[in-house]
Formats: sequence, C-alpha cells, structure tokens
Amino acid sequence: MLPRLHVALVYNMKKENADEDSAVAREEENGKSEVAVATRTKLQTTRPDTYAEWDSEDTILAVKAALEERHTVTMIEASENAPQRFLEVEPDIVFNIAEGLRGPSREAQIPAILDMLGIPYTGSDPVTLGICLDKSRAKEILSHYKIPTSEFHVINSIDELRHAHVHFPSVVKPLHEGSSKGILNASVVRTPQELRTQVERVLTDYDEPALVEKFLPGREFTVALMGNGPTLRVFPIVEIRLDKLPAGVNSLYSYEAKWVLDQPDHPIEMYDCPARIDAGLEALIKEICVRTFQVLRCRDWCRIDLRLDEKGVPNIIELNPLPGILPNPDDHSSYPMAARAAGYSYNKMLQAVLDEAVLRTNITSSSS
Repeated sequence: MLPRLHVALVYNMKKENADEDSAVAREEENGKSEVAVATRTKLQTTRPDTYAEWDSEDTILAVKAALEERHTVTMIEASENAPQRFLEVEPDIVFNIAEGLRGPSREAQIPAILDMLGIPYTGSDPVTLGICLDKSRAKEILSHYKIPTSEFHVINSIDELRHAHVHFPSVVKPLHEGSSKGILNASVVRTPQELRTQVERVLTDYDEPALVEKFLPGREFTVALMGNGPTLRVFPIVEIRLDKLPAGVNSLYSYEAKWVLDQPDHPIEMYDCPARIDAGLEALIKEICVRTFQVLRCRDWCRIDLRLDEKGVPNIIELNPLPGILPNPDDHSSYPMAARAAGYSYNKMLQAVLDEAVLRTNITSSSS
C-alpha cells in the first residue's frame, strides 16, 4: 500500500456550476482566501460548447471523494490564482483534470506551471498534451512511425481551399478542440460548397484552423489505457455503435451524438464494451494503441479513438491524455466504462491512476 499523501485536485468547473454557492466553491473556500469569481465573470461566450471539456460539479466531487478514501485532498481551481495556491498548499502530488480555457496550449498550462515549481502530477507532460490537442501535429508524428491515421489538410484561411486536394467525403473539425467540440452532423462534407461552408464555420466560430480529414467508413472504437512501461495495460475496447444513431444522421460521433441525442432520460444504446470483434482485430487495435501511447510519450492514462478505413485497418483519430471521467454510468463516459469492464470501480480507477503517477515519480512518503 502506498503512503497517505497530500493530493491537490486541480480542475476546471463548467460555467453553469461555477458560482459561489456551489459545493466545490465552498470546499475550496475552506482552504484559501477567495474563489476566483472574477475569472469566471470575465468568461463570456456565444458558443454552447465552450465549456464542454470542463467537468461538472458532480464529477469534481466524485474525483475528490475517490482520492479521499486514501489521501488528504485540497481543491485548487485552475484559474490565474493556481500558481500561488500550489505554493501555499505544497502538495505531495497534484491530480490534474484541468482542461484549461484559451488557446492550443490550454491543457499544457497547469502541467507546465507544476514542472516549473517542481511539483509532481498525474498524467502526461506539457509537450505531449500540446501535441495531442493539436490533432495535425499528433497525426504527423504517427505518420512518421507508420501508425495508420487518415489523410488530412490543415486549412488556415478560405483561400487555402483552392490549393487543397480534398477527397470526398471528408470531415471538417476544429484543429485543437476536444469533447467533439465543433464536430457537428453537418461536418461530414460531400461537395466543395459543403466543404467551404464548414471550413468557414470553424474559422469564424473557433478562431482556429480547420482540420479536414478523409472520412473513414468503418466501425469506430475507443480504447482506455493505464500505466507506464511494464505496468501499461489496455482495458476492454469500447465500440461506438454509430449504426444505432437515428435514421438520417451521419455516421459520426458528433457533438450532437455525444451530448444532445444521447441523454440519461432518453439514452441511445450505442456502446458495446467489450466490443464484439474477433480476436485478430482486437489484438491489432490494442497493438496500435500501445504503440501510439508510447510514440506520443503519454503517461499514466489516456483514451485513444480509432476508426476502421475501407480496408478494415484501424486508424487513429485522436488521443485524449486527459480523458473524460463522468462518474454516472448512465452518462456513457468511455474511460470509466472500459475500467468497469476491467474490474475497476470508479474510485479504484482513479486511485490506480494516482498510484501509477506516484510510482513513476518515486514518491515514497508524504512531506506534509
């Protein structure tokens, strides 16, 4: 059994939960001078998906409760006040679930601060987090290592479309977003006009380049991994059953499919875990995911999304080194779903992630 540690849980909370009366705010208030309400007040948006990557109050408190079974936990919001809070709290290790807000470096910002301060933390380092959030950079590295990923173009302006030889159908998505942000049912494009419309939408609404990928027609899977080096293991594969989507909806795990169509009060049974696939395909998917985890230098945990091409070859869609971890099984969060299939309760899953980070960083006792 690893020692009882002082763990700082660093998080971003969805805006609709981010008020002074929330349980998370009250919890953090117990240990610091003030909640960063001013930061939240400044965050204005016209996009409904702006905070899709951030965690709900229920998720944050569930993570805290899981860690508190074995450790002392202090809450720290990933705001402008976070660096000072880390210095005040002096945790043994940080459990990082903070997604950040602005720019392609947002997932890397808290880990970079922790590296500067010399405080160990769970999960991947800033370089890996930045590369994985910029889908094209990750795909370039995977291509170098001969790991299958669909052909793509990065479009920085409408004028660039004139020189891009795009094959149809393709999928248009923001270059560095997660949680299916900006990926709509209409993102599958089959004509030059549809392509132009969707690229304009991404450039305008997200103020970032558009990634245009060849549409892969096969089945879609997501794979949860945990560990490092010899402890790295692959949990049972989840298949996203896109054939269960309503008639007329594109075969795409879009924002609508993930967050609108599939709701606890009207669920779509579109997840098989373990996936119903033959042993050969299962072995190939797991091999590709392990290689991808290693090539991108992920640490502790990651969820990797794949899709089969027209020849049935698994292609990497993207990596999620900060995977979603909604605690309610009815929310169909894929990483906890795969962990449950591997025999981990929600609490044991999170404790195991922390254990991996403690072993990796060679923490032997609490400094508190």
